[in-house]
Amino acid sequence: MIRSWRRCCLALVLVGMLFGCARQSQGDGEIVFWTMQLQPKFIPYFTALIDRFEQENPGTKVRWVDIPWSAMESKILTAVSAGTAPDVVNLNPVFASQLASRGALLDLNRAVTPEQRDRYLPNIWQASSLQGQAFGLPWYLTTRITIFNRNLMQQAGLQKPPATYAELASAAKQIRDRTGKYAFFVTFVPEDSGEVLESMVQMGVKLVDDQGKAAFNTPEGIAAFRYWVDLYQQGLLPQESLTQGHRRAVELYQSGEIALLQTGPEFLNAIATNAPAIAAVSAPAPQLTGETGKRNVAVMNVVVPQDASDREIGLKFALYVTDSANQLAFAKEANVLPSTTASLRDYRQQLRDRADISSSTLAQARSISAAQMDQAQVLVPAAAEMKELQRLIYENLQAAMLQRKTVEQAVADAAAAWNQSR
Repeated sequence: MIRSWRRCCLALVLVGMLFGCARQSQGDGEIVFWTMQLQPKFIPYFTALIDRFEQENPGTKVRWVDIPWSAMESKILTAVSAGTAPDVVNLNPVFASQLASRGALLDLNRAVTPEQRDRYLPNIWQASSLQGQAFGLPWYLTTRITIFNRNLMQQAGLQKPPATYAELASAAKQIRDRTGKYAFFVTFVPEDSGEVLESMVQMGVKLVDDQGKAAFNTPEGIAAFRYWVDLYQQGLLPQESLTQGHRRAVELYQSGEIALLQTGPEFLNAIATNAPAIAAVSAPAPQLTGETGKRNVAVMNVVVPQDASDREIGLKFALYVTDSANQLAFAKEANVLPSTTASLRDYRQQLRDRADISSSTLAQARSISAAQMDQAQVLVPAAAEMKELQRLIYENLQAAMLQRKTVEQAVADAAAAWNQSR
């Protein structure tokens, strides 16, 4: 269920729209661009990008405002409801979809040309759509990789890290038996990471049908529930998986207590800083997957609010920020992946051309991450209701893990609760 404060704020968005309190252009040629927690690291990049755009568009000024990650949702809701929305905003798809569902964002399927739309990766463009409306221009992408501790793997007698969840179950037992450590940590805290929900899709589970009803009370859904319940009940998952979030996985990996960590390639830098001894024995491998072979990708968008002061220039700037040349430059600057076909092709080629790729762990990780894009997609739809579905599934998984329900009852109860809420 969406938190009450968020419901109230979204209601204010509707009220503001109904009373037509759109911010009017002041005619000064200034547009406002909001990003999420990109200062101070990327000040040189955005200063240069904005300077180029202003030079190419005489009379236009771009005012860049960087918002802390934790404050963005409340600030953009307040601005939209008051009719003072910025012209261009950096949002994640889940939250952007909430605004789009209430008509607060420009429909980009209508606003951009087919040629402009076709430069983005098709699966990624579709992931930023809701009921036929494209609410965001794809910007940068991240795909998880597996970082593994070579020493722990060797102590367990394993020659390579597991590639699938089926292999993980076997490796988890071997690591636990031979080293006393855990293979990995995954959280079942309802408000935290959606990794378990994504794993179910990778295992072949369909979460909801075309009408939005539960579609996971199936043999595949029961098998996925049973997989996680069995790992927990066999003592192959840390008990705090039920009470602590993904941050605990990071702590355990850096302290040498788990052998595998699923995260982004850039996290190798953090490990090198926080736990140099662990970094020295760490290596990258592809993201874990299931029988489907699907890999998850996370998307960051650039959106244009409906009541922007200058939607035309705002859209032009949003397209400029996300064009192939600027995406490639930002991807290299930020250690992320670009989302246009041309920029991803060039990014991969530049990785292949690097002479030091075989000796650089981070370069190897980036190469693995980029290669995964062929099978990558957003596994859980960008919709606010998916957080409610995650809550229902995680809470029922916990009940089964603690033997308060059978696996079959946990699946049935989660499906019934979801359908009742529709």
